[in-house]
Amino acid sequence: MTNPAWSVQEIEQLYDLPLHELILQAGQVHAKNFPDGDIELATLLSIKTGGCPEDCSYCPQAARYHTGIEATKLMELDEVLEAAKAAKAAGSNRFCMGAAWREPKDRDIEKVAQMIREVKALGLETCATLGMLAENQANSLSAAGLDYYNHNLDSSEDFYGTIIQTRSYQDRLDTLQHVRNSGMSVCCGGIVGMGESRRQRAGLIGRLANLTPYPESVPINHLVPVPGTPLAEQPGLDPFEFVRTIAVARITMPKARVRLSAGRQELGRAVQAMCFMAGANSIFYGDKLLTTNNPEAVADLALLQELGLKIKSNVTTEVCV
Repeated sequence: MTNPAWSVQEIEQLYDLPLHELILQAGQVHAKNFPDGDIELATLLSIKTGGCPEDCSYCPQAARYHTGIEATKLMELDEVLEAAKAAKAAGSNRFCMGAAWREPKDRDIEKVAQMIREVKALGLETCATLGMLAENQANSLSAAGLDYYNHNLDSSEDFYGTIIQTRSYQDRLDTLQHVRNSGMSVCCGGIVGMGESRRQRAGLIGRLANLTPYPESVPINHLVPVPGTPLAEQPGLDPFEFVRTIAVARITMPKARVRLSAGRQELGRAVQAMCFMAGANSIFYGDKLLTTNNPEAVADLALLQELGLKIKSNVTTEVCV
């Protein structure tokens, strides 16, 4: 899953194409690499909410912001399994567990590893996002059978300091390398609509596409401004620019699952349909994404059916234990 290196200028040239030409090109790349054309359904559960010491300007879980999010302890195993069973029954292929930590402690890793083993025994793909990982922690999660680890770059490096001061860009790259070295697959994307320029959006896509190899899963989030955060009043991104970002991600990372993540509810049905035309083939599915609302499962299924899109099967021939 490697590409020739993409320059920011080359990616900007893709962004500058007439929208119908860009979508057509992205659709052709998608059809070549995903001939089944199926949509992956992923469910995200917050297993530990709030109280994060980071200062990410977009995040309602940062302890320093007054967003009404109350900090919770790590969920019990049986609660997580109940949610995972419900997700599978609703059609999800992948179950993602998120915890609002800057970096987990080793004792936290042990508890999450048990969750991973039990969720995999249900026949679901597993993903976790727990903050920065040390090398030994990545190895422990991999040994437990974790399929994907999510750690987003969030933005281009030259915009990053505008939104985050408590964790460096290199910290993020180091965690991604630990994940790769452990043998797990990488889930890594970013957030658009935080006030960045198109060139900086191109820089984010370029950095992702030039990872060796590029991520197997690429979540593209549309900022959801949350009252109490520094980006609460940030104007929304033009919806067509979001579609362009999906298309450019598809062209530059042809074999990745490009996921519509946070902000889908605000985009509306028509823009989501354009995103699928532009090569998106994965969605976060369910009522919530950590702490922000997400289109309800019934509405998601109705939209996919109306568009004639096939859902990736979550029936496995082998149950992992």
